[in-house]
Amino acid sequence: MCAITGLIDLNQTSSEAILKNMTDTMIHRGPDGGDQKLFEENNFQLGFGHRRLSIIDLSEHANQPMQFEHLWVCFNGEVYNFQEIKEELIGLGHSFKTQSDTEMILHAFAEWGNNCLDKFIGMFAFVIYDTQNQRIFCARDRAGIKPFFYYFKDGLFLFSSELKAFHQHPKFQKEINKDAVAAYMQFGNVPAPHCIFKSCFKLKPGHYFEFNISDLTPNWKPNLKEYWNVYDAYNKPKTTIPFAEAKKETEKVLQTACEYRMVADVPVGVFLSGGFDSACVTSLLQKERTEKLKTFTIAVPDIGLNEAPYAKDVAKHLGTDHTEVECNQKEALDLIPKIPFFYDEPFGDSSAIPTTLVCKMARKEVTVALSADAGDEVFAGYNRYDYLMKFGGKINNIPSIVRKSIAGMMNVVSADKIPVLKNKYNFANRYEKLKGILRNPSPEQIMLSLSRQFDDIQIAHLMNTEVKPLELAYFSTQLKAEFHSPLSYMLAIDYQTYLPDDIMQKVDRASMTSSLEGREPFLDHNVVEWAAQLPDDFKYHNGIKKHILREIVYDYIPKELLDRPKMGFAIPIEDWMMNELREQVQEALSTDKIKAQGIFNPQAVGQIRDQFFAGKKELGLKIWYLFMFQAWYAEWMEK
Repeated sequence: MCAITGLIDLNQTSSEAILKNMTDTMIHRGPDGGDQKLFEENNFQLGFGHRRLSIIDLSEHANQPMQFEHLWVCFNGEVYNFQEIKEELIGLGHSFKTQSDTEMILHAFAEWGNNCLDKFIGMFAFVIYDTQNQRIFCARDRAGIKPFFYYFKDGLFLFSSELKAFHQHPKFQKEINKDAVAAYMQFGNVPAPHCIFKSCFKLKPGHYFEFNISDLTPNWKPNLKEYWNVYDAYNKPKTTIPFAEAKKETEKVLQTACEYRMVADVPVGVFLSGGFDSACVTSLLQKERTEKLKTFTIAVPDIGLNEAPYAKDVAKHLGTDHTEVECNQKEALDLIPKIPFFYDEPFGDSSAIPTTLVCKMARKEVTVALSADAGDEVFAGYNRYDYLMKFGGKINNIPSIVRKSIAGMMNVVSADKIPVLKNKYNFANRYEKLKGILRNPSPEQIMLSLSRQFDDIQIAHLMNTEVKPLELAYFSTQLKAEFHSPLSYMLAIDYQTYLPDDIMQKVDRASMTSSLEGREPFLDHNVVEWAAQLPDDFKYHNGIKKHILREIVYDYIPKELLDRPKMGFAIPIEDWMMNELREQVQEALSTDKIKAQGIFNPQAVGQIRDQFFAGKKELGLKIWYLFMFQAWYAEWMEK
């Protein structure tokens, strides 16, 4: 786990100092060392920069940028099966100087070219420079666990793990992409391959591109090639084996994925929330170990975030070495001003705050921590799947005029005025999204309504200039009709959108803020390729989400320790903005400030702001997205 950055400058205006500044902006990702290499060629400069967090082969021999013959690599991530691939390469005549997976990547690329990607199990983003042919190869892992940004304009190509490195190059032009701003306001993130800046992009998960330096003409665009797609798994017949056999095979696949992610030359721990996903990872790892796993849980009781008692019971039952840290509201609030620096694109997922806190806590004892992200997207754990499966058909049966009338009444009645329900977890946000579902309850529209805060009409009113909808994976038609089901549709969409654009970005930045490597067993591609072929009933059974995963965990942990409502990592941002953050929010969203920026419609922002402070709590997430954008703008555009 590290940070990578680099440049190709056809105008030859770059320097070692610029490259070092780009690299050192990400020292939090790699505090154990850093180096850079600048190639001065006849008609261009090429630079690689690297910050290292030492995980495997802690010696200096594994430092980067690394060379093998005419190939150089800059690599961020882990290839967990590198020893197996290394043995295969040794059999083909290769010899190695280090014990690192980095060196293996160079040899694998030399042996198999871009087909080496098919052999890798892991998380990665890397760039290889072939000095003989002046050729560049860029790749990103299948699920998008590791970030990869790139930029090209006026003869300057930049790449990096984080956008902040680009700001250190004097020729980087930070022009805001207003279409991307609109997408952020809808989804709380800027979806790949798009970026908040013009001429800047994210490499899509499961993709690579390669080019010769001579290809970098003014109109150059990368020829993106896909080497893996989750739809290839969903577009296969469902398995016909009995549930008991499927359960055994699922556990076997998960066990292998978990064990791969324990390989390290530094201490490893596991995040344990007390929910099914983290309990599954912990159970599978602890069951055959005599030494106690280190497990970690965080609690922030005064904001209603406290799964610690449940996690403690699970840890005690499994016999782990458990650490429970209690934080307070002030520690959570103090993190908010730091979010724009570490999340250097606008980012609206407020669970970044508790995620950052738990990573900071875990880093005191371990350098690597396994988490259970993607269990929901792979095994059907989100409430939105429940809504579609239980209510999609029923809502469709309500006459259109009645549905739209109900949605209209909901616009008048605030969520905070609904008895009993107003106290339910995340009710205000769900109340707001229900309006969109009532207007159009098709599976596609339900998915979209539950995933965004503003529809296209609302976003047109919010923005100060006309914007174009971005091309998004939400509208994918790759799921073939013969394999289509509402559940498969939603799972595949989430795997390509919410998972990499929100969850993985959140976890990457939260962990790297504290120089902690996060590892995700559920994101092993073998897991989703297997789970995609399980019948829907194995995942969602009689209203029970993650059915097969639950049955696996019940073999290790009593039901009474786990069967309770899903808590999530939600925090009371509406209450904070009404109280502790009120002045900051009002200042950030003041009419004068909005007018001066020229991005949003001052009248539209003012209307949402005033209605929220008048008590319409369901507008809280819209306000939070605006507030987080303003904080990002102040950090990266005004400073």
